[in-house]
Amino acid sequence: MFSSVKPYENQHYSSLKKNCQRRKELFEDPLFPATDDSLFYKSQIQGVEWKRPKEICNDPHLFVDGISSHDLHQGQVGNCWFVAACSSLASRESLWQKVIPDWKEQEWITEKPENYAGIFHFQFWRFGGWVDVVIDDRLPTIHNQLIYCHSNSKNEFWCALVEKAYAKLAGCYEALDGGNTADALVDFTGGVSEPIDLIEGDYAQDEANRNLLFERVLKVHNRGGLISCSIKAVSATDMEARLDCGLVKGHAYAVTDVRKVRLGHGLLAFFKSEKLDMIRMRNPWGEREWNGPWSDTSEEWQKVSKSERERLGMTVDDDGEFWMTFEDFCKYFTDIIKCRLINTSYLSIHKTWEEAVLRGAWARHDDPLKNRSGGCVNYKDTFLQNPQYIFDVKKAEDEVLISIQKKPKRISQKEGKGENLAIGFDIYKVELNRSYRMHTLQQKVASSIYINSRSVFLRTDMKEGRYVIIPTTFDPGHTGEFLLREFTDVPSDCQELTLDEPPRTCWSGMCGYPQMVSQVHVISAAGLKNQDAQEGVDPYVIIKCEGNKIRSPTLKNTVTPEFDVKGLFYRKKPGQPIILQVWNNNLLNDEFLGQVALNGDANDLQSLHTFHLQDKGNKSSNELPGIIAVRLLTSSVLTNI
Repeated sequence: MFSSVKPYENQHYSSLKKNCQRRKELFEDPLFPATDDSLFYKSQIQGVEWKRPKEICNDPHLFVDGISSHDLHQGQVGNCWFVAACSSLASRESLWQKVIPDWKEQEWITEKPENYAGIFHFQFWRFGGWVDVVIDDRLPTIHNQLIYCHSNSKNEFWCALVEKAYAKLAGCYEALDGGNTADALVDFTGGVSEPIDLIEGDYAQDEANRNLLFERVLKVHNRGGLISCSIKAVSATDMEARLDCGLVKGHAYAVTDVRKVRLGHGLLAFFKSEKLDMIRMRNPWGEREWNGPWSDTSEEWQKVSKSERERLGMTVDDDGEFWMTFEDFCKYFTDIIKCRLINTSYLSIHKTWEEAVLRGAWARHDDPLKNRSGGCVNYKDTFLQNPQYIFDVKKAEDEVLISIQKKPKRISQKEGKGENLAIGFDIYKVELNRSYRMHTLQQKVASSIYINSRSVFLRTDMKEGRYVIIPTTFDPGHTGEFLLREFTDVPSDCQELTLDEPPRTCWSGMCGYPQMVSQVHVISAAGLKNQDAQEGVDPYVIIKCEGNKIRSPTLKNTVTPEFDVKGLFYRKKPGQPIILQVWNNNLLNDEFLGQVALNGDANDLQSLHTFHLQDKGNKSSNELPGIIAVRLLTSSVLTNI
């Protein structure tokens, strides 16, 4: 996760600071100057003065009494999503020390005033790597008050400076007006964000489903992830509308704690061990809290011992932070975003994931075989023109995590703020030996949501086999770069499919070039028994064609296996048969059960055939070893399959 860091726009913090110290002058950032261009691209703010912290207060510091989620207050720009993410970040020391590197060296040191050069730097994870962003410390003020993100303490500036560095990445402060908390959480961590629709999952009514979700949220929190939540606004008038319960619609909240709270007092509480699923949130405004059950001054807290309240850090201040039961949380909130830190280190007590990272692009081209911007599956004529990525699930079943992130664009005065494209992806199960692009749709096994966000995520359980991911924009013709991240328990060999068919070489004339493509789909079998005893077997299928072969996964203890195995063959000699063999997996020596030869009938492409297996043993004709159901598709046009 914490890879090497690249300087943003080739600005090297150390050398810039040393130059300023040598010349005894304060740094002024030429790439993000103290002008209106850095403030907005459309709206206007009158009376802004850019001031350094020492011009705002007498004793500036990065941190006052440490760093806390209580430090932040949202300013005049509508970036509650960013401030909520900062609140979550502040509670994770290992994470904020990555975003705010060398924080002790960057701190104002009264005893060493010569160290101060008006320059700071912060690090964010963007599009597959960490970037180091340099800024000067001139901040926009009106009447000597910071107009954007600020701290409770007038002389604490970490949040204002982090916000300025983030605004520089975006193009200006106004570009932060209205955004996605998931994007900021990923930028702070390098993790993957998983949005969950609480209404769609019916978590308010379905107790079993809600309990499962709580355990997942608790696991993400306990393993250092960041979490945010919100109540969906369905109209413009709903935005930041306050409900009777004190919560605010269309507003991002930071989740600052997730706990199983012990109820009762004294030894009774310990032995009875009754616990309540609870979640704590913070409003980035630093005020306006939940006023229902378990709010700061509610009588429910009498059910909890004083020591338990102290362990929870329970306060009654109007600081925007409050507790709720997870049941009430699911009743009132509509969305939750979990930013998971995916552990790829082998030196860990937790599960280690295998990560594949690939960069791709949606690009337009007049040639359909070269076009890579086909839109979603609604556009059937162009959908398969999108980029395609193949991967293998090598276990009988594996949990697979997939994230697609679109490369963000900086805003400009001329173009304004670019909206996120609606993006998503589908996953298809394909032949075990596929190595060329799909040209006809196959079995779809999973799909992400399509959302106008910088990233989309899917967590799903998948059976052993080979699969193709197709990332798309919702509408065809849109262009942009994207990052594909895929996590599995064992390496999946994920790679892009770039070729449409086998390449022609100088040997193609002599050795021949494929004249036909055949897809063999083994559906099922029946009547498979051990030759020495009438019992189930552990069968697998081998498909052979012109010296090539594939082997299916082994199924356990069955006489009627459901194989669902596909193979794809580019045939130079269409007259030669395709051989299907069924074997019984054995620890010492696999047992051959029978085979069938398929010649292929191009006049009956979609039919399902049932064949008797021809045994090589000494069985009589009325003791055939079983039957097998097969679908054979053939095509004389290579790019049709």
